Amino acid sequence: MVFLAVSILYRETGYSQSITKQVTETLRPYIMKEAEWALKQQPVTVTAETCSRSAGGKHDFYSEGDYWWPNPKSVDSPYVQRDGLTNPQNFVAHRLAMIRFSRIMGALASAYKITGDKKYAEQATIHLKAWFISPETMMNPNLQYSQAIKGIATGRGIGIIDGIQLMEVVQGAEVMQNSPALSKQTLDGVKGWFAKYLTWVTTHKYGQDEMNAKNNHGTCWVMQIACFAKFTNNTQLLNFCRDRYKQILLPDQMATDGSFPLELKRTKPYGYSIFDLDAMCTICQLLSTKEDNLWTFETTDGRSVKKGIAFLYPYLKDKATWPYQHDVMHWEDWPVAQPSLVFGAVAFNNSDWFTAWNVLNHAPENDEVIRNLPVRHPLIWFN
Repeated sequence: MVFLAVSILYRETGYSQSITKQVTETLRPYIMKEAEWALKQQPVTVTAETCSRSAGGKHDFYSEGDYWWPNPKSVDSPYVQRDGLTNPQNFVAHRLAMIRFSRIMGALASAYKITGDKKYAEQATIHLKAWFISPETMMNPNLQYSQAIKGIATGRGIGIIDGIQLMEVVQGAEVMQNSPALSKQTLDGVKGWFAKYLTWVTTHKYGQDEMNAKNNHGTCWVMQIACFAKFTNNTQLLNFCRDRYKQILLPDQMATDGSFPLELKRTKPYGYSIFDLDAMCTICQLLSTKEDNLWTFETTDGRSVKKGIAFLYPYLKDKATWPYQHDVMHWEDWPVAQPSLVFGAVAFNNSDWFTAWNVLNHAPENDEVIRNLPVRHPLIWFN
């Protein structure tokens, strides 16, 4: 029996390593091309552009609620909501700068992981200092003014979801942290920034509101907290996130068939279902240990992340079979190479999921897709 168990473990480990190697080979041309671009980019932080509608200062991140529009009755009235329809006139410069930062760091870290060339870490250091350390250009460690609504709110808890754009910044720093080009002083400075952010996001009312959100917002709160807590070695928050995934997120958001009913009720049921599943899979990728494997965790009635992937997989493979209503915007832009498929393929040695991921778009250009793709550089998420 011992020999059989060891044989199974060896076989499963071998499969996972084989898939991970295939992931590298699939992504290599995209990584090296994007890394060449990233090597030429100079930092652009929140201080590069300001908005007169922001209640914050020059160093404060500011964004506006996507689905809020001017009231046609009066230009001076508070904005009104049009759910699912993005207002193209809203201020998004800080969000775009953060996404750009994330893409730069993800590309540099991926190339560093493949080549070990210190030039990628040297370039990353420039951007890390600009965003988190330099007094002239750094961002304040909070999202207090995120997703504001003119005439209604200077910021909202719902805006904390913008923080997921910093996850691949953190993952990239972890991948390159042993490079001599990334000094301990810089790394400690970055970790100090995220420690302050974690204090804010777990104690401020906005953070509490977002944590208790019932849909993908609550999932994304746990996802980013887990990522930043791992980076800062915050064991207490890591344990909290594991418990919240098992006790709150999975049982409250997933139906017994693996679907996400709260997302299916939205005006973008397909995109939101994909987004929530990607976030849950990323949580499992971040927090699973030998002692506490979230990939294999099941509730008493059988809900699990594996069931979630199995539910959505046929519709990622062939969108035409989607039996629910179509999204009011960006229906034609999904799916792309979703992290749920590649993470699940490695976790469960599933070649079908890998094949589906492998043939999907690895370099999306649509801004809305990029924004709602929490993992754009999956290679840096594997140990």
